[in-house]
Amino acid sequence: MEMALRVAETLKSFRETRLSALRPPSEFFDVHRISRPADVNQAVSRISYNTRYFSGNYLVIFLALSVYALITSPWLLGALAFLIGGFILINRFGADPMQFGDATITQKSLYTGLFVIGIPLLWFASPFMVIFWLIGASAFLILGHACALEPGVESEYAGLGESV
Repeated sequence: MEMALRVAETLKSFRETRLSALRPPSEFFDVHRISRPADVNQAVSRISYNTRYFSGNYLVIFLALSVYALITSPWLLGALAFLIGGFILINRFGADPMQFGDATITQKSLYTGLFVIGIPLLWFASPFMVIFWLIGASAFLILGHACALEPGVESEYAGLGESV
């Protein structure tokens, strides 16, 4: 119960801080502002401004790609479910030592068994391939969008308050 309250509190603060920065789709997908940057300096300037301005939208893209990567990698999803589920079950039901015949099974031996099975299963699921795909796909989409989209009129006035 206590953990559920912490998760709910974390999601609430996440929604208030990160998702409040979401820009409307009409602004994010404005095809009239898409153009090729004239040079590298302009591309870097656009990327710098747009990654700050659209940070909430880019976070949603990253999260959507993360969910897609997990769904399309059933071995990784199964390995993570096994490890996380085993950890939760051991914490809930394996706190006290159990006696089976002459053998005593402790929480430490349950964790050892979980990791002896779970780590090779996780390694077989190739999590690094998924992580590198996620980094590459996110970088391509986010940097491509940030580089191609011209900053709006509000960007001209962004530094005005700082210089006064």
